[in-house]
Amino acid sequence: MKNSKFLIIFAIIATLMISAEILAQEATEALDFDNYFIDKTMRVDFSMSGNAKEQIITLDKIYQQGRWAGNPSKTVDDLNLGGYYVKIYDVATNRLVFSKGFNCVFFEYRTTEPALKGEKKTYHESALIPYPQRPILFVIESRDKLNVLHPIFIERIDPANDSIVQSNPSPEDKVFEIMINGDCHDKVDFLFLAEGYTAEETDKFKADAERFTKILFETEPYKDYKTKFNVRAVMRASAESGVDEPTRDSYRDTVMDASANALGTPRYMLIYNNKAMQDIAAAVPYDAILIAANTDRYTNGGIYNSYCIFAADNNRAAGICPHEFAHSFAGLADEYYGADVAYSEFYPRGVEPLEPNITALLNPKELKWKHLVEPGTPIPTEPDPNNPDMVGAFEGAGYTAKGLYRSQNRCRMGSGRTFCKACQEGIIRVINHLSNE
Repeated sequence: MKNSKFLIIFAIIATLMISAEILAQEATEALDFDNYFIDKTMRVDFSMSGNAKEQIITLDKIYQQGRWAGNPSKTVDDLNLGGYYVKIYDVATNRLVFSKGFNCVFFEYRTTEPALKGEKKTYHESALIPYPQRPILFVIESRDKLNVLHPIFIERIDPANDSIVQSNPSPEDKVFEIMINGDCHDKVDFLFLAEGYTAEETDKFKADAERFTKILFETEPYKDYKTKFNVRAVMRASAESGVDEPTRDSYRDTVMDASANALGTPRYMLIYNNKAMQDIAAAVPYDAILIAANTDRYTNGGIYNSYCIFAADNNRAAGICPHEFAHSFAGLADEYYGADVAYSEFYPRGVEPLEPNITALLNPKELKWKHLVEPGTPIPTEPDPNNPDMVGAFEGAGYTAKGLYRSQNRCRMGSGRTFCKACQEGIIRVINHLSNE
């Protein structure tokens, strides 16, 4: 019976996918949020397990949380970013009513040597969606090597089910409003979380959150769009200061289990307690999470539509925070190459990357940022010391010196101090998607 039920659900999804573009267009143009959702958040926790060749998703728990932070007029995501997509179909109407692209630690793990050798690992993840009024199909789709999406998990969820946990903010969490410009539905809501700050360091965390808010909004394009944002911070105290540093045999008792040496790369930091992060973040409505790690170690990380984490006390943090946040907020790619990374063939040859700031240049006449290129600029492009801001197609990006190209010679996603024009356009596109004014 279970197998038959699962096959029936897959048949429904296959039918829906035939007209996915039409459904998405209809939802974008005409979806009435109040007909499908209430102004609450549904959090779906799940585990992702496997290796490079297989992936298994298992449902954990479902929660009802506070207000939905997103833009109610744009519930269907047309950004086409991320290795996975969450898609929500209203069972009563068979309509696509919500979607969102994302990346995750498991997505990155699948490209590492251990995963390619068959070693299986499990990572805990969460999806936040507006709280549905009626039963839904909760679908997770995964991209293949050609970046085509395929459903890999389907679950029918009834929002009235008694097993859904009613989640309330913890009284131990302290909330700080750093910058408020309007209602969460109209603005892009940034949230700073504290990792490795003890109770005695609460004031330090608040000051750090204010400092990095200032840094972000002195950076283009955030500076020009400042009135479109709200910024809050939530502090939950850790038992000890700092983060884990396995290569130095140093470990700290912290609320989100942040650790350097993530995926075997010393300068890469991730958290390993997703549930704690989600529980803390649920104190306020948010669109994007920035985790300030109370360390001066050069170790940082950013995952699209999940979170970014940065070393608050490192002497390069003023540049690193915007860089890592561009990964998690706008899905931008790294533009550097030649550095040691854990990934193997992160960008398969012959496939155009999804990210807006790098290209495989498979069709030079259709360069994705061609509207930014001055007529007569050679493609590919060589650096010109007399024209450092020239836009073209400069070889070397996405961790490889050959076969991938960036739009300008220097950019904050590589070795520069400012975001290139292609990156700025990518960030602005996300800002406009999330804000409602």
